[in-house]
Amino acid sequence: MTTAPSPNAAANPICPCQSTGGVKTLDYQHCCEPFHLGQQIPQTPEQLMRSRYSAFVLRLWDYLIATHHPDYLNGLTTELLQQGPHPAWLTLEVHESSMQGDRGEVFFSAWYKDSGKLDAICERSAFLRENGAWFYTEGRHSKPKLPGRNDSCICGSGKKFKQCCQRG
Repeated sequence: MTTAPSPNAAANPICPCQSTGGVKTLDYQHCCEPFHLGQQIPQTPEQLMRSRYSAFVLRLWDYLIATHHPDYLNGLTTELLQQGPHPAWLTLEVHESSMQGDRGEVFFSAWYKDSGKLDAICERSAFLRENGAWFYTEGRHSKPKLPGRNDSCICGSGKKFKQCCQRG
């Protein structure tokens, strides 16, 4: 379905989507890699959204096009995705996820740094299931809410936001 995953996948790093299997965060091999390799298909809109976030992090452009509903591509191609810009992705926060029949929605924030500045894509994404496979259709964006100065930093450093990414 798509290009081979990052060579780092062999080292069993934590999956970029940071999905948990109960309590423990799953490694890439047991989380999004089977979707990226076409060995499995996501069973929920949230699984698809998480696998698409990981594909952005790992730059698996073909997977992003393959999981984007063709009626909603609006001219988007692998070549356009390759052009960038390509921020430094930090973390994914899923705020809520729902599914009713063949329609689903996921509200999330995907945090990144670009030119040293912290920002996020805060989106309510819509999904459609056709022939057993989920596809991303479109999203409604909203302004992200930055952490408070004394909150833990979203990058996972363990530091307070004011001592970490807020300074960048």
